[in-house]
Amino acid sequence: MMLSRDRILTTHVGSLPRNETLSDLLISREEGAAIDPAKLALEMDSAVGHVVEKQAEAGIDIGNDGEQQRVGFQTYVPQRIAGFGGESKRRRGRDYEEFPALVEVLKNRFPKRSRMQNAPEAQAELHYLGTAPLQREIERLQRSLTAANVFTETFMTAPSPGIVSTTMLNAHYASHDAYLTALARELRNEYLTIHRAGLILQIDAPDLAMDRAMFYRDLSDADFVRACERHVMAINQAIDGIPRERVRLHCCWGNWDGPHIYDVALERILPVLYQAHVGGLSIELANPRHQHEYDALRRNPLPHHMTLLPGVIDTTTNIVEHPEVVARRLREAVSVVGDRERVIASADCGFGTFTNREWVIEAAVWLKLKSLREGAGIASARLWGRGAA
Repeated sequence: MMLSRDRILTTHVGSLPRNETLSDLLISREEGAAIDPAKLALEMDSAVGHVVEKQAEAGIDIGNDGEQQRVGFQTYVPQRIAGFGGESKRRRGRDYEEFPALVEVLKNRFPKRSRMQNAPEAQAELHYLGTAPLQREIERLQRSLTAANVFTETFMTAPSPGIVSTTMLNAHYASHDAYLTALARELRNEYLTIHRAGLILQIDAPDLAMDRAMFYRDLSDADFVRACERHVMAINQAIDGIPRERVRLHCCWGNWDGPHIYDVALERILPVLYQAHVGGLSIELANPRHQHEYDALRRNPLPHHMTLLPGVIDTTTNIVEHPEVVARRLREAVSVVGDRERVIASADCGFGTFTNREWVIEAAVWLKLKSLREGAGIASARLWGRGAA
């Protein structure tokens, strides 16, 4: 994992807003409608080039393709793995069940949506269909990087076996454990392809926190922790052989504008997160419900082989954080880690987790990322005792 050797580096969690034309094409493809592949390819070329350029302008050090080529961070999986069909009946988070007015707000704000609650289910033995679609994603990103000559390092995201298992529900395997094993086996193809392309692999695993209030809501906290241990085991099986410094893990409580009063405390899950064979840990810490969670990191110190990617920018509000706010949050992160080199400034979650479901307008996204860089510069000047780069 990269270190902030001379200044605090900047990154983000992955997804960035997609334009309306691309969004419509991605949703149509997901629904199985006939689309013009040449038109989709051109839209993806343009969109990836656009977000790479905007990240560079904002000062992002470790960037990506903004997930412009996917309909959602995990719901694209059935397009690449055979064995899915029908429709899952995934429950909403407790926020939406306990506060039904939120559902109405959601419907009004996002009349179009990708398949989040009704994604396909596993109905047969899973089988990875081949790396060609992923290779095209990687090649498109690399072309944009060559044209722009940007980023110190580049990453690409992929969902964890656990979040796939709790989104695309099991209707075939004898147990959830067997389903996780199959997913780890097949998603390993995705992980290895990203790694072999020379990119940092980011595994998105909101199941390790968010699913306490969704899939695992009926368990005790202790039983949820045990379930998370099994999910982390699946991650470790899938990334076996990939150097931990080339993998980072993202964990969050769900990227929505809700009360979040049923979120599991970070302290309960930190020991489980530390079991992952990864070099970087991305945690949501700008969300007002979790800004105090630095205390959990003080009581459960980050392992020396891990870098912390604290979320210091909220991804559910259009308020642009002042650079001094970012700097203050980063200095607190450095104080709990005890090592300025093992902190990389990041956002809480993705800005475009699902197509046509962006809480933050695009203009504010680039301002937030610019503020992220400026705040990291302020913190660097104070931590290194000199002018920020």
